[in-house]
Amino acid sequence: MTIRRALAALIAVLAALATASAAQAAPAWAPASSARIHPGVQTRTNGAQCTANFVFYDATSIYLGQAAHCSGTGGNTATNGCSSGSLPIGTKVDIGGTKPGTMVYNSWLTMHQAGEKDADTCQYNDLALIQVDAADAGSVNPSIPFWGGPTGITASVPDQSKVLSYGNSELRLGISELSPKEGIQLAQDSGGWNHQVYTATPGIPGDSGSAFIDAQGRAFGILSTVEIAPEAGSNGVGDVSRELDYLHAHTSFTGVGLANGTEPFTGPLL
Repeated sequence: MTIRRALAALIAVLAALATASAAQAAPAWAPASSARIHPGVQTRTNGAQCTANFVFYDATSIYLGQAAHCSGTGGNTATNGCSSGSLPIGTKVDIGGTKPGTMVYNSWLTMHQAGEKDADTCQYNDLALIQVDAADAGSVNPSIPFWGGPTGITASVPDQSKVLSYGNSELRLGISELSPKEGIQLAQDSGGWNHQVYTATPGIPGDSGSAFIDAQGRAFGILSTVEIAPEAGSNGVGDVSRELDYLHAHTSFTGVGLANGTEPFTGPLL
């Protein structure tokens, strides 16, 4: 073997090792039937109730996603992440475990630090990560109740296509039959950052942060706003792929990924 071929072989081996080490093995999840922490659980941040969206993880930790505005300090009308305040990193959040989780990332705070100026990013980048306490790591399952999945992630959803969600507002008084939602996407706008959706039933206060998946079970969004236009009762859903890209580009959480569900995706009902 020539020196050139030997060098090429060595480079190939090193590249393969680097790829293998970069790949994150999924944690051993709890059974969906008994998991205390999962998409759709109620979260409480300084008294504010929201709905968890997806489970995320990296090589060292498990995280539960919620909307960044769930820790906002500016009231219900403060929805622009670049001009609205938030509770600090380290804030404790009740996620249904034996111990509270800890907010370790908030897109609003990160945009403040980055001096973000893009209007669409400021308006729709609405993701926070709540680190699950190590004592509860064995009580987590990433499956969405009722629907199963997610089966992956997508950055694009065709207009008029089916979308699915699961909200858990306390205003529904614990009636679980009202939590699954099915509807359509009206439009994806604002540079791809926002999905305008209409579901039966629409998202209400307390559903904020809940997961949205497409007709193939792929994660695409996080419930952010209740709208009066273009259609009364529609909701604004922040694009989770762009929110993750922002997280990776502006923080040390470069290895964080979205966890697929262990339960099979059951698809739209209609």
